[in-house]
Amino acid sequence: MSVLAPVRDSFRSLARGGARFRPYLRGYAALTVVGVVGMLAEIALRLAEPWPLKIVFDRVLGARSSPALDRLLPPDLGPATMMGVVVACVVTLAVLRAGAAYANSVAFALVGNRVLTRVRSDLFAHMQRLSLRFHARARTGDLLTRVVGDVGRLQEVAVTAVVPLFVHSLTLLGMLVLMLVMNWQLGLLAAALLPLLVLITTRMGRRIRDAARRQRKREGDTGAIAAEGLAAIRTVQALGIEDRISRIFARNNQGSLAEGVKTARLSARLERGVDCVIGLVTAAVLWRGVALAREGHISPGDLIVFLAYLRSAFRPLRDMAKYAGRVSKASASAERVAEVFDIAPEITDPPHAAPAPPDVHEVRFEDVSFEYTPGVPVLTGFSLTARMGEKIALVGPSGAGKSTIAGLMLRLYDPTQGRVLLNGRDLRGYSVGTLRRRIALVPQENTLFHMSIRENILCGNPAATDAETAAACELAGAREFIRDLPDGLDSVIGERGDTLSGGQRRRIALARAAVRDAPVLILDEPTSGLDNRSRSLVSRALSRLGEGRLTLLISHDLGVAVDADQVLYIERGRVVEHGTHESLIALGGRYAAMFALQAAQSHLAVSEGAADALPG
Repeated sequence: MSVLAPVRDSFRSLARGGARFRPYLRGYAALTVVGVVGMLAEIALRLAEPWPLKIVFDRVLGARSSPALDRLLPPDLGPATMMGVVVACVVTLAVLRAGAAYANSVAFALVGNRVLTRVRSDLFAHMQRLSLRFHARARTGDLLTRVVGDVGRLQEVAVTAVVPLFVHSLTLLGMLVLMLVMNWQLGLLAAALLPLLVLITTRMGRRIRDAARRQRKREGDTGAIAAEGLAAIRTVQALGIEDRISRIFARNNQGSLAEGVKTARLSARLERGVDCVIGLVTAAVLWRGVALAREGHISPGDLIVFLAYLRSAFRPLRDMAKYAGRVSKASASAERVAEVFDIAPEITDPPHAAPAPPDVHEVRFEDVSFEYTPGVPVLTGFSLTARMGEKIALVGPSGAGKSTIAGLMLRLYDPTQGRVLLNGRDLRGYSVGTLRRRIALVPQENTLFHMSIRENILCGNPAATDAETAAACELAGAREFIRDLPDGLDSVIGERGDTLSGGQRRRIALARAAVRDAPVLILDEPTSGLDNRSRSLVSRALSRLGEGRLTLLISHDLGVAVDADQVLYIERGRVVEHGTHESLIALGGRYAAMFALQAAQSHLAVSEGAADALPG
């Protein structure tokens, strides 16, 4: 059984993660060579450090000679000269070892930090490429913990634990070999007690690793709760559930604390156990070494060097105990990072993907069915042909599958059955990047970022000029309110656009779609939640924005579907009615009933508003 048994499984986990990160090392060959050379030099100098003590005890104090020393130092050197040589050797070895240790520490630290910085960036980019199906199941806070916390822990442990443990382990091997060469009896005595250390560290190391893994999961859950609570802070405060969310957070946080305390207690117990065993080994070797020195089998200097080696040889074991918690936590972090990397994106480019054409003539859905969860259909047998310049309205109750149709057109998902064609070619034959650049989306949530209005708009087209940005603002009806802001387009808005009104956020989202200048436009509930004035402004902007484009309009508000070329009334994933507004009204079916209900509700709201305006 190996001396490294206490962290064997942890290192295996790190190695599995390391296999994932190995390609990142290719650009750092020179730094890696510097680190390896410095590490080997440090080990050699560490092995040489005790030998000046042998000279002092055998040649200066004991006046004893030995063939090895006589070849290095002339026998007739006086004590003062000999001490000068010894002191010079001690200083020289210390300086050289410090330099070698500095070189390998800095080199490996640079490699580790640079590699894992790239890993963090690639992990975040990989998460963004994963399908919406994955993100629907994952918790945002847990993903953030993996990107920030788990990779950060790998950075820390790679520099402060893994490399030092590797150095000390090689030093341990060299010292054990030298001790056996110097005196096989004392060497075997030291080695015979190693199984006891292995037993202690193996049992405790496994418990530390398990506790660390549970703690890391708790931390991920705690991060998820914090992210959810802060992201929905308006709803939390409106419902008055701050105390409830805080209690849930505190309960998970307390659980993480308990696992952390358990890990610390086990690590401390392991360190003290190793110290006790090392004390027993040292005492046994000292007792037998003194007896051998008295019998003349070894010199006092040999015993001093042996004890120095023995003391230094078990430093890796002390460090192993010291770093067991860190390495165990790092192994859990490596598993969590590799676990995300191992998830393949569902939406990928085919081997010979073609760029999507800049001119879109037709989009066609052919008998498309889709399921988020196997066996639970969201869309069934959906067919539609939409041509350039047409406005297609998808209406119906919530959960009918309308937004799923938009997601399939953007290829956020692929159909379970059937296919979606653009200019007669399956979307899966185009590269995802060029396909999505042909589509401008105005989502229902109007997601804005904590940056300037200009930067938010340029998310639609980073290459847009100032003139094109201004034209997009004009088209979206956003120029007037932007001009009134202190810094105009360069005004920085709050996270998710909370410093703007709903209508202003919607018009910035429209400007972002306009600056994209894509042939296909998708509008998801564009007037939802707006007051009458904002709705009027947005509706006029929609009319301007949709000119000359293929427009897919998703809405509960049937008023925006009046001028659509095609209206599809959808329920439970199926098209129930299909036609123009006039033909569906004449049909007298579900669309007509829903339109009449909304008209009555709108009339009632107007009447109540007029009544409230009358003087009391």
